[in-house]
This record gives sequence, C-alpha cells and structure tokens, in this order.
Amino acid sequence: MKNLNIVFVANILPLLLAITPTKCVLNEQELKNLLANEYERTASAICTKVNEAEWNYETDINNHEKEQIVLNATLQSAAFHKKYWNKYFKDLKPEDFQDPEIKRQVKDLKLLGDSALDEKKLAELTKTVNAMTNIYSTAKICPYKDQQCDLAKSGLSLEPGIEAVIAKSTDYDELLYVWKAWRDASGAKMRNLYRIYVDLSNEAAVANNFKDKGEVWRYGYESKTFIQDIDELWNQVEPLYLELHKYVGSKLKERFGDKLDDSDGLLPAHLFGNMWAQEWNNIAQLVKPFPNASKIDVDKALIEQKYTILDLFQTSDNFYKSLGLIPSDICYNTSAGAMIEKPTDGREVLCHASAWDFCDGKNYRIKMCTEVNFEDFITIHHEMGHIQYFLQYAKQPITFREGANPGFHEAIGDTIALSVSTPKHLEKINLLKNYNNSYESSINTLMDMALQKIAFLPFGLLIDKWRWDVFSGAVKPEQWNAHWWEYRKKYQKIKPPVARSEEDFDPGAKFHVAGDSEYIAYFVAHTLQFQFYKSLCVEAGEYNPDDKNVPLHNCDFYESKAAGDKLREGLSLGSSKHWSEVLEVMTGSRKLDASAVLEYFEPLYKFLKEKNSK
Repeated sequence: MKNLNIVFVANILPLLLAITPTKCVLNEQELKNLLANEYERTASAICTKVNEAEWNYETDINNHEKEQIVLNATLQSAAFHKKYWNKYFKDLKPEDFQDPEIKRQVKDLKLLGDSALDEKKLAELTKTVNAMTNIYSTAKICPYKDQQCDLAKSGLSLEPGIEAVIAKSTDYDELLYVWKAWRDASGAKMRNLYRIYVDLSNEAAVANNFKDKGEVWRYGYESKTFIQDIDELWNQVEPLYLELHKYVGSKLKERFGDKLDDSDGLLPAHLFGNMWAQEWNNIAQLVKPFPNASKIDVDKALIEQKYTILDLFQTSDNFYKSLGLIPSDICYNTSAGAMIEKPTDGREVLCHASAWDFCDGKNYRIKMCTEVNFEDFITIHHEMGHIQYFLQYAKQPITFREGANPGFHEAIGDTIALSVSTPKHLEKINLLKNYNNSYESSINTLMDMALQKIAFLPFGLLIDKWRWDVFSGAVKPEQWNAHWWEYRKKYQKIKPPVARSEEDFDPGAKFHVAGDSEYIAYFVAHTLQFQFYKSLCVEAGEYNPDDKNVPLHNCDFYESKAAGDKLREGLSLGSSKHWSEVLEVMTGSRKLDASAVLEYFEPLYKFLKEKNSK
C-alpha cells in the first residue's frame, strides 16, 4: 500500500508552494493545533520523501538519475519549509508562549537551515556535497605491488580493500604508500569543491542569523560556553592520552626501528592500523602489555562458530531486547530495504555505516558494508543504538525527533558496546571460553578498550575545531592543510609521514568532512557513553562506586530490565527537554564530565605511568 503522506507531498505540495504565502499570526492554541496536525503530517511526509531519495542515491551512487531525484527532493523540502517559515514561524519569539514544549518547538522552527538559500544556491550546495561524497565513495588506489594497475579492474576501494591493508600490514613502506595514495585519490580532488561548500554553508548560516556554519553546529548543544566545556573535558583526559601515546610509541619504535623518527615527540600517522589514526585497536597485538595472559579473540570465535552477517545483527538486537527495549529486526531486514553488506551487482555504494529514520514511524534501516569481525560487531551495536533512539522517541512531534543533543545519539550504541565488550558478556554469549580474569588479563582488556576510546578523543576534538576555524575565516584557504596538521600535532601528537602542501587536502580524506557531517558529537559521545555506562551499571546492581574491589570496567548490564527502564526514560524524551535535563534523568547529573572515563581506565593509567617512568 502506498504511503498516503508521500502521495500528498508529490501531488499537492507543488500546488501549495506555487502560492505566495500570506503571513498568518497565530495565538498559542492555534499554533499548537497547527503543529500537532497539518504541520506534523506534511513535514513528516516531506522528510520521508527526502530520506528515500537520499537512501536510493547512497546505495547506487553513480546513478545520475537518482542524484537528480535527491536534488529535486531537497529543493522541494526547502520550498516547503520556507513556505511555513514565511507564513507562520519567521517572527515568532519563544518568550511569547507559555507552554514549555511550544517554546522549544518555536526555538527550532525559527531556523531554516540551508533552506534559507535561494533555489539556485541551494542546488549548488547540494551538488557540491554530493560531488565530494562521490569522490570519497568511488576513490580507488592501485595495490602496493602493482602501482600502475588498471583501477577499474584491480583498484582497491576504501572498504574493505584499503582499510584491510592499513589494518594488517607491518611493512612500513606499504603503509606509507597506501596512506598517501588514499589522500591523493580522495581529499586532494575535492579541495576546490570545499571552498564552494564553505562559502555557501556560511551564506546559509548568516541567513539564519548566525555568524558562520560552525556557530550553527554548536547551536545544537544549547550552551554559551560549549567550546570552553569541551576544552575542559579534554584537559581531564589528556594526561591519560599522553601516557597511552608514549607507551604505544615505544612499541612502534621496537617494530620499525630507525624508520620511525620520533625525536620531536610526534609519531607518523600511518602506523596505527587505521587510515586516520583515530583508533589504534588494529595494533593491539603489538602493544599488548601481557602477551601470555588470557586472550580475547572474538574474530577467531566468530569464524569458528560460522557467524553470518545476519547473526551479528540478531545478536546485537538480542542485547537491546534483553533490556526490555523495542525489537529492531526491521532495520536489518534486507527484504524491507536494509543494506547490511556490500552489493555484488556492480553498484557503487556509500559504505560508511549509518542508521536511517524515514520519518513515518514504520521504516528504519541500517546501511553498512559489514564484514564478520569484532570491529563490525561493535559498529553494529553503535548503529542499533541510533535505531533504538529512533524507536523510543517515535511518538514525539517531528521537531523533537532527534537526540537531546547530537552527542547523545552517538553515545547510546557505544554505551551498549561497552557492556558487550566485557569478558563477562562475551562468555555469556559463547564468544569467549576459558578466560582467566587475572590482573594481567584485565590490563590487556583495558588496553584494548583504550586503543579505541582514549586514542579517539583528540581526533574527535580536532576535526571540528579545524572546521570552526575554516568557517569563521580564522584560517585562510591557502593555509587549510597546514592548519589541519597543526591541530593533529597539537592534540594527537601525530605528524604526516611524508611532506604535505596546500596542493593536498587531507581533511577531505575523512568521510565526515566530505559529507558535511559535524564531528564534535563523537567527542561528546565518548564522554557521555561512560557517564551512561556507569549509571546503567549502578542501576543493574553491577557496580557500586564505593566498593573499590569491583572495578567499573567489569560491569555487564545485559538482561537488566532496570537498566533498560532507565535508558528508555531518557531516550523517549528526544529533544523535548534541554539535554542537561535528559542527562539528569539518565545519570543523576546535569553536567558533562569525564570522571567516569578516568574511573573506568584507572588501573590502566596506573600501569602506563609506571611503565613509562622506566
């Protein structure tokens, strides 16, 4: 059966938009009725249409007809929102209303986003972002041993080809070649497009009464001191990161010897098992503190037990259901439209994992080029966290169907993954056997987690710090790449392995830069997830902060309905409350704070300080 709302949008909306709206002043009750009925119905329908167009394009990215459909849907959505804005929302002031829910809706409805651009410029912005995304998604490089290859026949895509090399190779020169070749094939080719993107994004921001695009992104955090707040979070965790960096650096020096020059205290960016050195878990075996202690090898267990991709998703879904939360099987059901592995029919797709809410209360999907390994198993839990959030706030008005702040959405699945990654849980689901939970094994497990979570923090911080400087004009285009490396040296203590210039555009070699997706949410989420985790562990009776004999990192709240109730209580609010109020519901605190991160990693921090001092 066809979605009647979509039929309405397709057939009636163009007629509505052709009519110049007459400004209409509504009292509070009239506005409430409008938002609950007509606007809710039509805005949800246009949202569905845009998402369907974008999904069809991202799962067939070289199809120019589908790209044009995305553009048409984007322009139609912009016209729709501009019509309502001009007629109803433009001059509204939150303080003129009594109902706190209406106040919060008005705060966001006053903003038009990119729709504030005229049709020609909005089309140009949309085409520019699509062009950068296309460059990123279709970029290929020749293998190290066949550098003059035919790209169409034997070229390597990022996933899984290039990433597999960077994750597994121990050849310094091969890693260097792949690192540089990816940046030549991706970021360098979009530098001029990025200038257009910055100019148009800033023009849209100014039309919404912001100084620049960076200020637009920060607006979602509803804090006048947001930059100061995240700097304080970084100051809390930086000592732990520096100890990890020093320890890992010594191990890399042992492997690569004189090829690795760390005399300046910086490490080359291509040696961490990850294309962006954002997570270091692929070099876990190299840096493992106690190689002879009990091992956790989930990859091997998954292969031995013949897990399929579908098994990974079902296992993740079972965790959420064990908390009494909503089943999510619709989101990975390929017959319902989901894409959980890379197509083999010749289509080029955007493999970057993502979760989708089609705004109709029924259709939710995950798009991912899944491999059967532990890394993707954890990524699935992350994406399923987004889906669970969608499901929990589905009954909120469309203006509140989003995370309490952008970091909340990124934190939920990672909170679950912290529990899933514990030896205790892996034993429960039969992916770990004969594990001896000794001090040595515990330090190894914490090291594995630190290589993901702590290693990520400076990268999660610097991407948007760089973009905020670009959007504000604090750094000029002719200094973009140099400024990027200034931040990577300052925060990550990482340097490029070969000389870089302004002919390069290394930020564009990261999807979120090419794809117009803010990133500071991930930094915020890496703090929030530990706050959530600690709270859920206490709720489940798995952790008592006053009992120092039971460390936080051993907690598994699997099958705890009490933890599920606490999670549901916060997620169901969407963005209907200020994020600090939602945080209080979920943790008892109204403040972002990294103390739970430090509490979790305290044994490892002591170990690292002792080892590094020697």
